[in-house]
Amino acid sequence: MFLTKRSILLQFALAMTIAVSIIFCTAPSRAFQAQLTPKSPALGDTISLITQSQTAPSVRFNGKTYPSFDLGNNRYRTLLPTTPLDRPGRLSIQVTAGTDTQTIPLTLRNRSFPTQSIWLPPGKDSNGDDAEFDRVDAFKAIVSPEKLWSGKFLRPNQGEVSSGYGIRRYYNGVFAKDYYHRGIDYAGGQGSAIVAPAAGRVVLIGRESQGFRVHGNCVGLDHGQGVESIYIHMSRIDVKEGDFVKPGQRIGAVGATGSATGPHLHWGVFVHSLAVDPTPWRTGTFE
Repeated sequence: MFLTKRSILLQFALAMTIAVSIIFCTAPSRAFQAQLTPKSPALGDTISLITQSQTAPSVRFNGKTYPSFDLGNNRYRTLLPTTPLDRPGRLSIQVTAGTDTQTIPLTLRNRSFPTQSIWLPPGKDSNGDDAEFDRVDAFKAIVSPEKLWSGKFLRPNQGEVSSGYGIRRYYNGVFAKDYYHRGIDYAGGQGSAIVAPAAGRVVLIGRESQGFRVHGNCVGLDHGQGVESIYIHMSRIDVKEGDFVKPGQRIGAVGATGSATGPHLHWGVFVHSLAVDPTPWRTGTFE
């Protein structure tokens, strides 16, 4: 069988088309883009990872896998907590979207935290029991799908800050190993108002009379997508479990219940069960 010049050219063109198609199909591609905020995080910061991808990414950081949430337009956000107990220095975030995996390097800056001595009087120095901490741990682990907060968090009490986040402590002369102050204390007067800093649902009510000997009377709010906040040592609770609260809504009053040396509000913010610095949540926004 003889081939004409035209048929030879057609076969050559077809072969080139197939070869080009193979090159385009097998060439590696970056299936997604990722952006970190803040760009230079320090111990205690909440890191926001925004990923532009066709599918929801799987994100692994510090030995844990964290969920991502859809922001629309093929954008996904993952919140990554850090604490004073983490090791500062060079770290990495592994992001997998579909068949593409990227490793994102970051440097976690060190941060100096002061040391404080606390002397608790007899009856206020309880270590609590398993039932109390089991309920609080279950509260911190909630990851509800809907984002309820919007914008910056409000100040929950108008008292002066008496203890900052991350402080290491001696309790009655004994250093508390692996402890750091997991929130901010406001020295509000007895009975002064405590307000919700952001929209959320009341998912924890603890009472000193029912065994909350460390936290005292307390309220836990779920702000959605693994973000929770807690209010400890309250004198009065003005909400009940299941209530939806708005930013600025009164939820109770300052007291000295539980392990407290005097009236104050302890306010803690948790991201995926870890206590992060609440300050960036008041000074900035997390989309």
